[in-house]
Amino acid sequence: MRGRHAVWAAITSPFRSAWRATFGTRRSLSIVVTLTIIAFAVGFASNYWLPQRLGYTLLFGIVLAGLWTWSSGQGVRVRMSRSRDRVQAGESIIERFEVINDSVIPKLWLEVEEASDLPGHTAQFVTSLGRSNHRNWRVQTACHRRGLYNLGPITVRSSDPFDIFHRELRFGHRRGLVVYPRALELPRYSAPPANLPGEGRFRRRTHYVTPNASGIRDYEAGDSVNRIHWKSSLRTGSLKVKTFELDPASHLWVIVDLSGQDHIGTGDDASIETAVTIAASVVRLFINQNRSVGLMMFGERLDVIEPDRGSQHFGRILESLAVAQPIGTVPVASILYQQSRRWGRHTTVIVVTASTDPRWQGAIRTLTHRGVKAAVAMIDLESWGGRGGAAATAVELRALGVQVNLIRKGDHIPSVMVGQIPGGAMASGAAALAAAEGNGTNGGGVPSAQANMQMEEVVAEADWSQAESGADAQDPQSKETLVQ
Repeated sequence: MRGRHAVWAAITSPFRSAWRATFGTRRSLSIVVTLTIIAFAVGFASNYWLPQRLGYTLLFGIVLAGLWTWSSGQGVRVRMSRSRDRVQAGESIIERFEVINDSVIPKLWLEVEEASDLPGHTAQFVTSLGRSNHRNWRVQTACHRRGLYNLGPITVRSSDPFDIFHRELRFGHRRGLVVYPRALELPRYSAPPANLPGEGRFRRRTHYVTPNASGIRDYEAGDSVNRIHWKSSLRTGSLKVKTFELDPASHLWVIVDLSGQDHIGTGDDASIETAVTIAASVVRLFINQNRSVGLMMFGERLDVIEPDRGSQHFGRILESLAVAQPIGTVPVASILYQQSRRWGRHTTVIVVTASTDPRWQGAIRTLTHRGVKAAVAMIDLESWGGRGGAAATAVELRALGVQVNLIRKGDHIPSVMVGQIPGGAMASGAAALAAAEGNGTNGGGVPSAQANMQMEEVVAEADWSQAESGADAQDPQSKETLVQ
């Protein structure tokens, strides 16, 4: 008997699945089909004309509703364009949608929705279109949380007036959106200078041509023509030549501790968000100073970005920081010991951590003995309701001559991230900000207006009409994306 039941279940399983897919989720269709069957059964059993005509009417209505739903999806196209695929937290993206009806049959009810896991993103519309008509929408979404998110595909749903049948059309594919962490301006932060010529808060003048032009002077015999500053020469009426400063040649590494045991909190108030913001702000400061900056952190794996310069390199670092999560199992002490061969007397290492483990303090001591300059951004987990000991760790590190900044929950990061000022004293946050406003410079002597790095906007467009046929081509010259 059990074998017979198993065979019967195997035979009827596809039909039961089809029934559940067709009628299980569509209550209106189930009701209409049930009434149609009952009307025909009563009509033929009693040979009475009224139930039979009612059954034929319901059957005709089902067919008409199916044709209505099918036709409502014919000739529909969607165009979508996005302002950019990479933004910083706090900025917004703008999307433009256009739904087009190329058919002569009007569309009385269309639901348009873009799938997304971006917090706060809502792109849902209900519209009706006449024949050969179109509708446009503009959606602006503020991106508050860093991370990697997916937008798309776009779903267009249509239905008949009695909601018996539904039809869904999907356009396009999932596309990524990278939300970079906040990179704040640090007006008075500076790292300890490495032991190389040209290092320090102020660059040294040089007679060599470098990327760092510092001023102008009068022309002297023997000066090269390519050093003449023609605008100043025309304005003053005498030849002026540019002067240059020696380019800093050392490397600066930012080490971010992603150990799960050294972070606490969730969402925007988590300690990891403070750590990532500090790292991004430090990188921004030194990239704007044309310094060579690298990044190292250990989450799921060891992530190393070798030192380099420029805005493109800054973007690569921000992309890594955007997806950084405190899921690592390797303590920061192990990273410092294992990777110490990378660093020598020409290197400055900045560690962003909340660890109070004395082992990594020993690693810092070993590095400083080898001539490596070190600075620490110490996150106080006690202010997040976690373990204490950060203040004592900061005192011990300062006793070793290490520059330490202690950051607590709710602190204004530019106020507490203060470096060594001329004269050797550690500036307070208020004094640093006041001095920065007074001279208009950041911590490295670079004008604040120059320190504001603008992220390049990337027009994000994809040719979805080709994507449906298996191609994923992009046309950077077009202003919108056509979805067939």
